Amino acid sequence: MLEPSRADGQQMADYFFSQTNIHQLLHTFDMLPHTLIWIKDRASRIMFANRCFLHQYGVSGLADLIGKCDTDFSPRAIARQFIEDDCKVLAGKQVEERLELNILRTGEICWFLTSKHPLLADSGDIIGTYGLSRRLEKSSISLAAVRQLELSIDYIRSHFCEEIEIAALARVSCLSVSALERRFKKYLHKSPKQFVNEIRLEHARRLLADGSEPIADIAMASGFADPSYFTRLFSRYFGCPPTHYRRLQEEP
Repeated sequence: MLEPSRADGQQMADYFFSQTNIHQLLHTFDMLPHTLIWIKDRASRIMFANRCFLHQYGVSGLADLIGKCDTDFSPRAIARQFIEDDCKVLAGKQVEERLELNILRTGEICWFLTSKHPLLADSGDIIGTYGLSRRLEKSSISLAAVRQLELSIDYIRSHFCEEIEIAALARVSCLSVSALERRFKKYLHKSPKQFVNEIRLEHARRLLADGSEPIADIAMASGFADPSYFTRLFSRYFGCPPTHYRRLQEEP
């Protein structure tokens, strides 16, 4: 192939990139700090992820991640939201700078700004998705939405093992109950009660993985007065009952 004339910039770029190793280019994303970058196929399986993504989910190398889905390394409810997003993007939609709250593998709760786009083949067919997520506190962007929810979220994180009434949570946030619920629905796509239960369930999951306490004691320590209700909710959220989840963690 002859090198095109310098006058045709696009052809020059096309010629240059036709000689480039795409895998080498992808690993330039490892240079971006505090930014998770990934590429998935149409089945929502990871095809590529940068170093920040691997660190976020405690994966030692890309080979351990390729071919896996979000359900393999994220809480079930969060993974379900990611996969629903993928379906929308595969239908041609885009997600731009959406504010999200996510629970890290350490249990830490962090704000992210997320964008996702369809991945196109040369034919124009959508063959997958790609996206990036930036930790908000590592970004220069300041959003009022975060400040509006910080008081209530901090209160939930400090008192999740106690009974939390929505009216009391609204008072802490200096909002009416209806205003608090609207903000949760708008920015987190869930109700305050759902968010409280997710924090409790994540705490219970860590206790199950790290200890041998009875299920009833773990339920109580996580804010659930009724062990049966805890078991039903845990099964719905993680896809298996607490006893089965514990056995899975004990397997070599």
